[in-house]
Amino acid sequence: MSRASLDKDPHEVAAMFDGVSEGYDRANSVMTFGFDRRWRTTTSRVLDASRGEKVLDLAAGTGVSTAEYARGGAWCLAADFSLGMLRSGKHRRVPMVAADALHLPFADGSFDAATISFGIRNFVDTKAALEEIARVVKPGGRLVICEVSTPTFPPIRFVYKRFILRAMTLLGRFSSTNPEAYSYLAESMAAWHDQRTLAQIIASAGWTKVEWLNLTFGVVAIHRAVKPSVNSEA
Repeated sequence: MSRASLDKDPHEVAAMFDGVSEGYDRANSVMTFGFDRRWRTTTSRVLDASRGEKVLDLAAGTGVSTAEYARGGAWCLAADFSLGMLRSGKHRRVPMVAADALHLPFADGSFDAATISFGIRNFVDTKAALEEIARVVKPGGRLVICEVSTPTFPPIRFVYKRFILRAMTLLGRFSSTNPEAYSYLAESMAAWHDQRTLAQIIASAGWTKVEWLNLTFGVVAIHRAVKPSVNSEA
């Protein structure tokens, strides 16, 4: 398979993730120098899923994030369009379903919260996906997105774009069975929106109270938002 282009053809991207599903979690830890665990823990705290809640973990991959969010007793569903990823995570005791972010197989208002970790930049249409996610979240429900972002301090931004992204690509190549996939992932990271731009896209999709938290000098950011209540103003 040729490396998926930044046009993000859904079939190519799904095939790419199928190809790297075996050993993906290990490669992620290597590529992020172990920071993925810290980012996942912080995302779980921001999500604050409680017992009795239903949470949709979209682009969940092998379900490693889903298992983290479910520790507080919430019912958390791992959804991903890569069957290979889901199969690689079948040992985790969380429910899983194959799903396309632009056409979710759930009724309106099915979830108390939705979350995406390092997956939204792979969606073919970010705004349309956010609108579809809003459809399946209850009024007053919340959205939490953890994604790569833009370092806020210029010297760190320079080092990140010039050196760290290249190092991550090389590490991914050495720790993965599909080196070309990690070239795509690094390119998608470099091309992704900064914090404010993503916040604006989230707001344009109908979410309110959009805010973000920078992690690791802004290399990663967590965005949080709320679906408007029925009686609230747009």
